[in-house]
Amino acid sequence: MSSSCIEEVSLKENHWYRIAREILQTADIEINGSRCWDIQVKNPRFFRRVLQEGSLGLGESYMDGWWECERLDMFFHRVLKHRLDQQLPHQFKDTLRIAAARLTNLQSKKRAWIVGKEHYDLGNDLFTLMLDTHMQYSCGYWKQARTLEQAQHAKLSMICDKLQLKPDMTLLDIGCGWGGLAEFAARHYGASVVGVTISAEQQKMAQQRCAGLDVSILLQDYRDLDRQFDRIVSVGMFEHVGPKNYATYFEVVNRNLKPDGIFLLHTIGALRTDIHVDPWIDKYIFPNGCLPSVRHIADASEKHFVMEDWHNFGADYDTTLMAWYQRFLETWPQLADNYGERFKRMFSYYLNACAGAFRARDIQLWQVVFSHGVEGGLRVPH
Repeated sequence: MSSSCIEEVSLKENHWYRIAREILQTADIEINGSRCWDIQVKNPRFFRRVLQEGSLGLGESYMDGWWECERLDMFFHRVLKHRLDQQLPHQFKDTLRIAAARLTNLQSKKRAWIVGKEHYDLGNDLFTLMLDTHMQYSCGYWKQARTLEQAQHAKLSMICDKLQLKPDMTLLDIGCGWGGLAEFAARHYGASVVGVTISAEQQKMAQQRCAGLDVSILLQDYRDLDRQFDRIVSVGMFEHVGPKNYATYFEVVNRNLKPDGIFLLHTIGALRTDIHVDPWIDKYIFPNGCLPSVRHIADASEKHFVMEDWHNFGADYDTTLMAWYQRFLETWPQLADNYGERFKRMFSYYLNACAGAFRARDIQLWQVVFSHGVEGGLRVPH
């Protein structure tokens, strides 16, 4: 009998393989199948590792080269659309088998709390090559756009229009990143902008970007702010605040917003109210991040604001992420020497997994507009 036949027989006798195959089949995913969303398993230990460690095992085994998939985005779309992350095997003894395996693995879970330097030690070279000229590391708006550049320009325009921004208005940008929105608001709308960041590297780049404009980039915690602004905006920062700090966040915004002011919150959102954090994302991408729910935002904001508009365009994040992934692959030869193959697999996994999650509508992207109660209401453009 050939070695390949022996491997196939032993694989089919593997309890972990059988359990994984049963679960994957509910989403029409085959092990070593021929379709672009099927997975190709290179290491037979993959099955136990994933069933034992869950999301962390799935991501790290991909980084280790234990499995491949031609279209990771389509794989994750099927996984999350069919809620495979919440499923257990049909046979009770298999459920017990997984439970026992996870109990014996509890001590190794501390690995998930190690901050993943792979993401936060990244240089500006990666983002400069992957992102648009505005350096927007958040969802673009693809309603009429055909390119990433157009989508991010449309997003920035929509934010400024929703804020009803006018020349000489003061704008506070909480979590201003590389200063793309601050520059856009000052250059195209004549606003006087204060951006706040806790990253010295981002502050330096934002100051260079906004040179000659009425823009100040401050290196400080947003909670220390105590001055009045006509408008406040926060894009892609609320995901890092955490449920324990939501009340404080809205108190700070309320304190710094003029009585007739407008506040726009742009954030990724969760379908359900819980504090679950994906272990792989927590370790490698966004340590200590937590996606807010509708209830989280409503509970924290209701004592301070009138909610004027709630806009969900999460499906556009799928398109944005796939555009980033395409640019990442195209520019990889310029990055390879600095980052290495394992990083390439990690970052590819991250972009595609998130794209699949937005495509499955498992996570959302919201722009929420608040005021202290504008007489006559607001007409908010979408």
